[in-house]
Amino acid sequence: MKIEGSTALVTGANRGLGLAFARALLEKGAAQVYAAARNPDAVTLKGVVPLKLDVTNEEDVAAAARVAGDVNLLINNAGIARPGAFLADGAVQDAREQFETNFIGPLRMARAFAPVLAKNGGGAIVNVLSVSSWMSGPMLATYGASKSAAWALTNGLRIELAEQGTQIVGLHAGFIDTDLTRDIDAPKSSPEEIVRATLEALERGEGQVLADEISRHVHRGLSADRPVYFQSAAELRSHMGRPAA
Repeated sequence: MKIEGSTALVTGANRGLGLAFARALLEKGAAQVYAAARNPDAVTLKGVVPLKLDVTNEEDVAAAARVAGDVNLLINNAGIARPGAFLADGAVQDAREQFETNFIGPLRMARAFAPVLAKNGGGAIVNVLSVSSWMSGPMLATYGASKSAAWALTNGLRIELAEQGTQIVGLHAGFIDTDLTRDIDAPKSSPEEIVRATLEALERGEGQVLADEISRHVHRGLSADRPVYFQSAAELRSHMGRPAA
């Protein structure tokens, strides 16, 4: 689909990757951009329409679909990350919180906006996933599980919404230089790089974005004799020519 003239809604648009998406959509000629956030007062970007939206709240999602009934591009960006391993203290609660935001949230949004997109010609949904959709590790184990579920959701939506002409795009990337990764010592891409790659792929009609080298490397390794998800993060960094932190 074309960005120019589109009407977009970006969740978690008050900062980080969501803010970069909202800014880029305006720059590329979107007719209107709804910038959704739990606290709409936190949205300071000029030219967007602030929208109150907590993706874990069913009433907020329903209200957003009523207010933004002209949307033909939905970017499911809102997400949270809780560091820790599966066997760490608090892992069950961390998993619940992350699944509620990172999986149930996009599911709610897709269910609410699928009829909106159909009415507006099909449009597109972009789900912000992660290289952690494909591999795990003790640093972001429960987070990765929530993103694996979101990847499954993305693939399922692609099939279920094909008939109404809705393009589904799964965005995979490693660490992005935002507040979410402030305390993580690892190579990071800029939000602007990730957004540029995603919107270019969207306009080319693609269904998957491997937005950086680590996501491309991990994707290639999924079908290796020793699959990449058997490896530790240290092994992965070593294979990519980086020191194991």
